[in-house]
Amino acid sequence: MTVHLLKLCVGIDSVEQLEASQRRRLAAAAAAGRPAELLHRTRHRPRRDAEVLAGGSLYWIIKGFVRCRQPIIRLDVLEDGDEGKRCGIVMAPELIRTRLQARRPHQGWRYLEPRDAPADLARQAGLAEQEDEPPAEMAAALRELGLI
Repeated sequence: MTVHLLKLCVGIDSVEQLEASQRRRLAAAAAAGRPAELLHRTRHRPRRDAEVLAGGSLYWIIKGFVRCRQPIIRLDVLEDGDEGKRCGIVMAPELIRTRLQARRPHQGWRYLEPRDAPADLARQAGLAEQEDEPPAEMAAALRELGLI
């Protein structure tokens, strides 16, 4: 069975800003001779690691809404000197936009069951949203009210 992780994207205002930030990190890693991987450091390794690695994704909360996800490739053990061991969540570079889903702030990450995960948006001609849907913020508000 698969389980996903849910995480706040602190300091990021849009999916485009997250993409740009991750591109810079990949370029900096390549320039420094390190593997060009997207790694998110976290204090604790998920106890349900086998389920996370069975097709799980990291769903990003940006400005109060789940907006996108990234498939998780592996979980690394990181040695951080004085701080001890940490977990490195290695993600695929592709950001997959999802339907907006309102979420309250929380610390760290949370598990997200597949049945509770927002659906991916259809990819048509490079557009993030289908033409027959209202704007993203409005769609989220209508969904929250149970109107769509």
